[in-house]
Amino acid sequence: MIDPLLAGGILIACFVAFNIGGSTTGPAFGPAIGANVLSKTTAGALMGVAFFVGAYTIGRRVVDTLGTELVHDPSVFTLEASIIVLFFTGGALLIGNLSGAPASTSMTAVGAIIGLGLATGELNLAVVGEILAWWILSPVIGFWMAVMVGRYGYDALDRLIAIEQSDGPLVVFKRVERVRPVIRPGGPQPVTLERASVMVRPALGPNTSRREFFGTMVLISIGCLMAFSSGTSNIANAIAPLVGSGALAMNPGIFIGCGAVAIGALTIARRTMETLGNDITDLPLTAAIVVAVLSSTIVILLSMIGIPASFVVVATVCIVGLGWGRSTNAVSVADAVRGEVSPRVSLDALAADDEAPTVGDPAKGQGPELGPEHPEADRSSPSELFDPGTTARVILMQNMVPIIATTGSYLTFLLFGAV
Repeated sequence: MIDPLLAGGILIACFVAFNIGGSTTGPAFGPAIGANVLSKTTAGALMGVAFFVGAYTIGRRVVDTLGTELVHDPSVFTLEASIIVLFFTGGALLIGNLSGAPASTSMTAVGAIIGLGLATGELNLAVVGEILAWWILSPVIGFWMAVMVGRYGYDALDRLIAIEQSDGPLVVFKRVERVRPVIRPGGPQPVTLERASVMVRPALGPNTSRREFFGTMVLISIGCLMAFSSGTSNIANAIAPLVGSGALAMNPGIFIGCGAVAIGALTIARRTMETLGNDITDLPLTAAIVVAVLSSTIVILLSMIGIPASFVVVATVCIVGLGWGRSTNAVSVADAVRGEVSPRVSLDALAADDEAPTVGDPAKGQGPELGPEHPEADRSSPSELFDPGTTARVILMQNMVPIIATTGSYLTFLLFGAV
């Protein structure tokens, strides 16, 4: 019979994983939801599958970092201490999810473990320093990569990716009759009969172009890539304390955690998907794809070396970098170096793309091509990339949630010790 205390720890780990599913599904599939490409139920199902693949393949490396390397003596991860760490991780994430703002699960989980390490004097400052260094460096890398794409490659990508969404279903299923020979032996000559069979195969919708189908598949694939990257980094946030304590083996922990993530993705994530898909920003399809690819790549690479990465933070700075790169696109490097012109830097550079077609808005036509050849193109726009109220709430909660987990964990272990 399973230890009741272990059963309680698994339930709390599932609670954490449930909230991870709620907070990370929005960043992954928010653009597809906002573009009406996927339903929230389908997005939640895809999130569960892609998250599991990432967790099972690469995520175990991050589990080792958080469960055994973040503190000098892994024995401080008693079953009781692990439950307390998971409690503050899940509780803080729940606060963020209820506010509709997706918080950084990695920062929240690491903060709760740091609280344990500080209170017990077992915190491995070298590993903490390495994690913090990458947390500082990765947004900088993402920012400048986004700047380069926005400055030199965005227009070409926009012309390649931009599509219009047609009326009617994207894919339909057609009944096709197929005739095949059936040979019955008998007499000196076999008798050949024809038997008609019916098969069902998918086909493009009546108004669907190949370009629209390709663009839609790209958008869905990008969401799956983001979900995969989330699995590589975030599974550790739910199960690392229990795995580090030795109370739960790695593989069962991954299966249990991923199951809870899928439930969260199908339920509580609906609110964060609405926030990121419709409320916070109206990113063009091209911008959403660029941000997703850059952010996911950085998170996956960090997970491969065992660093828990914050996708939310990296994605945010990529949006800023892409907007900055777009706003300086009309200025040549030579003119900028000579000081003959001053670029107008504005995040509205991405919002100005509201003339470019996207998956979610068939009424939008091809906008003016921006670049050195069109210095007269107007970069300013009355529209804004971010909704100020929603953005302020998201930024506030992204900072408050890890602080709540760290402070709560530290004070609890300081007052009562590692049980």
